[in-house]
This record gives sequence, C-alpha cells and structure tokens, in this order.
Amino acid sequence: MKEAEIVFIPSPVIGHLVPTVEMAKHLIDRDERLSITVLLMKLPNDAKLASSAYGYDTSRIRFVDLPTPTQVDPELAKSAMHYLSDLVHGHKTLVRDVVADITRSHSVRLAGFVVDMFCTTMIDVANEFGVPSYVFFTSSASVLGLMLHLQSLQDTQNQDITEFKDSDAELLVPAFTNPVPAKVLPNVVLDKGGSCTLFLENAQKFRETKGILVNTFTELESHAIKSLGTLSSDGNENIPPVYPVGPILNIKEEGGGGEATHNNQQQYDAIMSWLDDQPPSSVLFLCFGTMGCFGDNQVKEIAHALESSGHRFLWSLRRPPPKGSMDFPHDYSNPEDVLPEGFLERTVGKGMGKVIGWAPQAAVLSHSAVGGFVSHCGWNSTLESIWCGVPVATWPLYAEQQMNAFELVRELGLAVELKLDYRRDFFRSSDEVGLLRAEEIESGIRQVMMDGEIRKKVKEMKEKSRVAMMEGGSSYISLGRMIGDLIHHAPQKIVE
Repeated sequence: MKEAEIVFIPSPVIGHLVPTVEMAKHLIDRDERLSITVLLMKLPNDAKLASSAYGYDTSRIRFVDLPTPTQVDPELAKSAMHYLSDLVHGHKTLVRDVVADITRSHSVRLAGFVVDMFCTTMIDVANEFGVPSYVFFTSSASVLGLMLHLQSLQDTQNQDITEFKDSDAELLVPAFTNPVPAKVLPNVVLDKGGSCTLFLENAQKFRETKGILVNTFTELESHAIKSLGTLSSDGNENIPPVYPVGPILNIKEEGGGGEATHNNQQQYDAIMSWLDDQPPSSVLFLCFGTMGCFGDNQVKEIAHALESSGHRFLWSLRRPPPKGSMDFPHDYSNPEDVLPEGFLERTVGKGMGKVIGWAPQAAVLSHSAVGGFVSHCGWNSTLESIWCGVPVATWPLYAEQQMNAFELVRELGLAVELKLDYRRDFFRSSDEVGLLRAEEIESGIRQVMMDGEIRKKVKEMKEKSRVAMMEGGSSYISLGRMIGDLIHHAPQKIVE
C-alpha cells in the first residue's frame, strides 16, 4: 500500500509553525501509513522562521520553502490581519503547483490537507484536488467556541461584532461557563477597519472541513470541548468533529527545551547556569512572547515592582521595534539605558535577579528553580506553564491573550490576575494603552509566588496534561480517532 500523504500549511508565525510541526511529528509517529509535506510561508522580515522547522530527522516529513509573493507589501496593509490574509491568498498558486507535483508521484497518494486556523483559504485548493481538509487550531477550545459563536452572531443574526468595542457588555458564549466581558475580546474582532470580517471568515470556513484538531486536552477544557461536541453532534450548527490532541509542545524532557541553537548557545548556558544556583521554586520568570515588549515608562514600573517584591527574578527584556515598523522586538545592547538608575547594581549585582534578552522559555519553565511566571498568556506559553507546573500571573498584550487570561483566572482558577484587559496593538506601534503601576505588578508577583492553592491546582493539571498524551490518555485516543477518520475520508485508492 502506498503511503497517505498529508499536506500541512502552517501560518508564517513562530507561535503557529512550531506546534504545527510538532503535530506533524505526532501523526507520523502514530501511523506508519502517513507521510507529510509541510509548506512553509515566510514573512519578509523573518527569514529565519523556516529554520525553526528543520532538524527533524525523519524521511516521512518533508519541508518545502515557498517564495514570498512580491505583490504582498506589509507596509501597504491596513492591519496585521489584512496582511496575513493577503499573504496566504498570494500563496495559493504556489501551493497548487506543489500539490500537483505530489499527485504525480508514484510513491505516495494525496490523502488530505491540514491547514492552520488562519490559512483556511487553502481549503479551496484541497477541494480542487478532491481531498478532505482539517483545521489545526493552535489556540484553546474556548477561543474556537468564541470564534464560531461570533461568526454565527454576525452571519445569522446580522450583529455587528465591532460594536462591542469599549463596551461594558457581557456575552453568553456556550464554550464558557461564565459571561465573557467584551473588554477581553480579541482586538481583531473589535476592529472596524475590516479585520473582524476577515477573522470570522476563517470560522465560516472551519465548517467546511472534516474536523478541527485543537491544541488542548479534555481535562483542561472539559466544558468547552463538551459544548463543541454537543454543537457538532446535533447538526444544527454545521460544526465538524473537534479533536483535542494536546498539549502539543516542543519540549525535550531531559534538557527541558529545544530552543538553544549555535547562535544563542552561550546565552542559553549562562541562563541555565544561573538557575542552577537558585533555590527550588524561588525564581519569578518574566517573558512576553515573540512580540512582547514595552515602552520605557512601563519597563521602569516593572523594575520598581521587582525590586520592591524582594523575589528572585529572571526577566526577558526586549527592545520595541521602531514605531510604524512591522519588525520584531530585539535584545537591548545596553539594558541600563531603559532601566531605573542603579537597578542592576541593587538587584542583579547582589544575586537577586538576572536581566536577559532572548529566553529559552520551555527550558526555563522546566527548571526546578522557577516558581512563578509573569506571562502574556499566549496559548503555547499557557500550555508550557501547565506542562511544567508553574503558576502564571496574567499580563495579556495582543491577539487572543485577553481571552486566555480570562479563561485561566475566571474559568479554570489556574492563574493569578495581574491584569485581564491590558492590551496593545503590536502592529506599527510600541505604545501602551495605559500604564500598569508598580504597586499592581508587585501585588501580582507576591500572589503568584505565594498562593499555595493555585500552585496546587496547577501541579494537578500538570499531571493530567502528561497522562492525556500517554497511550490510553484522552488526547492519545482523540488523535487515533482523527487518523481513523482521515483514512476513512481519504480517496479510496489510498486504502485499497
């Protein structure tokens, strides 16, 4: 029998690419009938992105670099959502050509597409080749439920979702047990410039697929998953089967994380050596993701809070890109330029803390010295903190992070609220929307480092996350069910 070839199309951002590649690895590890081609789109200002995908030693995953369409100019885009949409659409012909080559192969048979939650236009290409599509949803089941609910409100009840901007309203969303405040809705659904429509068009396309793989596990989001399952089974909402298959993470258990490369090995070693010298669960880790950075005033407030708290800390401090730029944050050449005068001498100089730039987040969270995590609440970071059993103080910045923070604090009781509705637009701006004062930050720091009840709940969920991925666990079973459905829906010639 020929191998069943699956085409994976991830979004060209690191937070989507890494779990997508890990998802591909899980699939081929589970079923020897499967092989995978991952099609890599790249952002113009992130040429190194594709390298994150390489280094997997298997002949059954192939990576294809797609050239960036010249007609897509990030500087002309109205928003990040518009740019991403244009970029993905611009790759359609390139994807079509690669898939045509696969169909001409005599060694494999095309079985289907797995597309990122923001690459749903590629479902049209799968349809052209007569194969089924699946979505890989790199956020939570609760956010999936929110997307589908908002799309239904917009398309069936003609409701303008952007009217919730600056509203004190609360929404009843089936995937949540508590009413959802409008103030924690993602920026993109509040944007009156057209981003909301583009965002919810993806949700509409989800309904055309054979299934949605979600990077979560049943024990973490039991209510949301049950809610989605009910909507799927009753048929009225036209929602395909939902497969919780997570936590899908790039964590190597022996070393804690696989982030060190030749270029940053020295930084990695210095960070881990410093942590080795700290007592167990004594260090607060502050890290805000790929796009996470703050203006000078907010940096000073954080510094004052850390110093006043008296807790040991490891702080990943990044320099914002120039205002008006779509570039990524970078390390400071001299952090003293932005920190309060004498801060480094009074803290780092006395062994109380360490200020770094780039951080090997998974490895740090896996280290026994780390006892708390001030996080932007990106979903990958959320899953990593749970997998490692480290409680979070929530400081969401952009995307769906306010929703993740709300879920962690209000729905699940797994995090401390530092702030739920803090937000900033990382697209062409380094300005904060308001300043979080040192007193508030210090209060959150003390709570996350000292709240025994939340720490206990996170440790319990850590064990459940690991059991979910083991043979016989909930996500293991769910992935097996998805593979069975994929083979069932594939063209007959694959399973002869």
